[in-house]
Amino acid sequence: MPDRILLQGIQFHGHHGVHEEERKLGQCFIVDVEFVLDLREAGRRDDLTASVDYERVHALVVEIGTREQFRLLEALATRIASAILEQFPVQQVMIRATKPSPPIPGVIGGVSVEITRP
Repeated sequence: MPDRILLQGIQFHGHHGVHEEERKLGQCFIVDVEFVLDLREAGRRDDLTASVDYERVHALVVEIGTREQFRLLEALATRIASAILEQFPVQQVMIRATKPSPPIPGVIGGVSVEITRP
């Protein structure tokens, strides 16, 4: 199994959604990030330069989530995945974007989109 780094439960207030009111008022979003890379050298040398600085990944996710606007969770997740692949030496990335309180009648614990990109 390949090596992975996981960032779980990144939260931010974003203005994403199909409904105009969602984009106007905003709401909480939660993003999980998992990326694949070879961590043998980082583990052997105990050196961040041989890995990925996940503080920078976290900052990138929050920046995209708070400064950009998307109608669909699919678009938010795709944008985050593309930015991570462009800016960091990872082989693959999985993004799970969750809207904990979607405007859906009834009781629901949230809705998520999960994408994986090479």
